[in-house]
Amino acid sequence: MNAGHVLRRLLGAIPLLFGISLLLFAVIHLAPGGPLDVYADNPSVSPAALEQIRKAYGLDQPIPVQYVLWLKSMVLGDWGYSIRTGRPVLQEVTERLGPTLELGGLAMLVSLAIALPLGTISAARRHSLLDHVLTFLSFAGISLPVFWLALLLQLLFSIALGWLPSAGYQTIGGGSFGDRLAHIAMPAAVLSLATIASWSRYIRSGMVDVLDQDYIRTAYAKGLREPGVILHHALRNALIPAVTIIALDLASIISGAVITETVFAWPGIGRLFIESMDGRDYPVLMGLMMLGSLAIVLANIAADLAYATLDPRIRYD
Repeated sequence: MNAGHVLRRLLGAIPLLFGISLLLFAVIHLAPGGPLDVYADNPSVSPAALEQIRKAYGLDQPIPVQYVLWLKSMVLGDWGYSIRTGRPVLQEVTERLGPTLELGGLAMLVSLAIALPLGTISAARRHSLLDHVLTFLSFAGISLPVFWLALLLQLLFSIALGWLPSAGYQTIGGGSFGDRLAHIAMPAAVLSLATIASWSRYIRSGMVDVLDQDYIRTAYAKGLREPGVILHHALRNALIPAVTIIALDLASIISGAVITETVFAWPGIGRLFIESMDGRDYPVLMGLMMLGSLAIVLANIAADLAYATLDPRIRYD
């Protein structure tokens, strides 16, 4: 990978992120209501106090001025203060980022460890009974609603069997490795299921295309056995079409699993997003959406790096 290409991609991301920030800022301020509606509905908050809050957050300024001030502060690392809690937005986000990375990272590792062999086996045994079974399970996994699966697991493993805690990050006063593992097991399983289903389909599709190539037939003609042909000749090329999907799914870790974190009361980015939407907490919402946008841009650059690693023929001048 050419370092100059990476630098150009990083520099090219700056105007892209600027455009995204402008669009997000406009959309969120065009939404019905406003961030001070919560205070306006409170009879104990006087109009004078409401006006002070408006000035403190710069909401008395014209929208373009608000955007310029927000963008300048964001670039300098000052993401503002939460309207809902009064705490710095950056502190709110960083506190929730750790649990989200734990949950999403574990889910993605499990997904890759299972989807890669399933997709490969399904392609190598295409049109067989095993392939049809794996295809059916994949479509079932993609089709199942996340919230329904989460509630089903809670009913089974928490209420009926009593094996796992139904929600939360850790037991109050606990926090041992076993306790944390028990709490993360169900939300990680829910996140993994749909990812395994989709990734295995992409990997199967890429592997089927590669196994039909002439160089694969040549490898078999030379007397190489199937495991060696698949692992040393087919797998790297088969992964190239799936790299973009996997990279974007990895970026979704930063954005947070909104439904899963809400159902399991997981204190992550996704749950913070829902809480901020309910409270019309514009500073936190903008911080979260810009963080998600940055993650997606960086994921695309990482996909470029992966392309060149998997296929030496790809060169970036």
